[in-house]
Amino acid sequence: MISIFADKSSLVIRKMLQFPARTWVIQDFTRLRDTHYPVSQGRAQLILNEMEERGYIEREKKGAHSNAMLANLDMLLEDWVTAYNYRYNKIFYYYSADKNILSRMKNYFKEKALTYALTLHTGANFISSYIATDAIQFYLGSKDIKQDIVRLCQHLELKQLVNGGNIHIIKPYYKHSVFFNLQKIKGYCIVSNAQLYIDLYHYHPRGREHALCLRDIVKKEGKHLD
Repeated sequence: MISIFADKSSLVIRKMLQFPARTWVIQDFTRLRDTHYPVSQGRAQLILNEMEERGYIEREKKGAHSNAMLANLDMLLEDWVTAYNYRYNKIFYYYSADKNILSRMKNYFKEKALTYALTLHTGANFISSYIATDAIQFYLGSKDIKQDIVRLCQHLELKQLVNGGNIHIIKPYYKHSVFFNLQKIKGYCIVSNAQLYIDLYHYHPRGREHALCLRDIVKKEGKHLD
């Protein structure tokens, strides 16, 4: 049985969440232009089979013209947060007393052409302004993350900690899919609403509360957890 909530497999789910009312064919997932890691036709077929068996989608099987459509989004999200936990990521803890550290980070990432994305309360607050926090939590996409962290810390004078701190640099568990469908708000890169939701759901403190708030806000705006 294929794990539909695994890294590359989740690309199919993430793509469908962008347009939940759309009808999909296999080729929509094997030519993902939004990522360097398209899904193979065999994998996409297995994922759709599993999604159908679980009741997430409905399928019309007409040979080469077969298609699929999301049928139970709530059940899909419920099972995703059961299968995933933010703690699967590797987290590096740092501290900075600089009140402008987030803005300086943004400028540094742009200058060095580094891929990053804010998540958890930091990212969600750009949409909800729900949780007062000084913490800065972000994914860093890098082939040599340890070296890039060393350079970042030297440039911004971050103090390394064993735990805690107000700067959390995250090496992603979903290394192929976490940057899929990035948002840009006020010049900052933020993970997709779907990634914010599953990251927050098991996060303490007040992660689930914020996740549900985010989902309500997105729904009221007529958008989706995409």
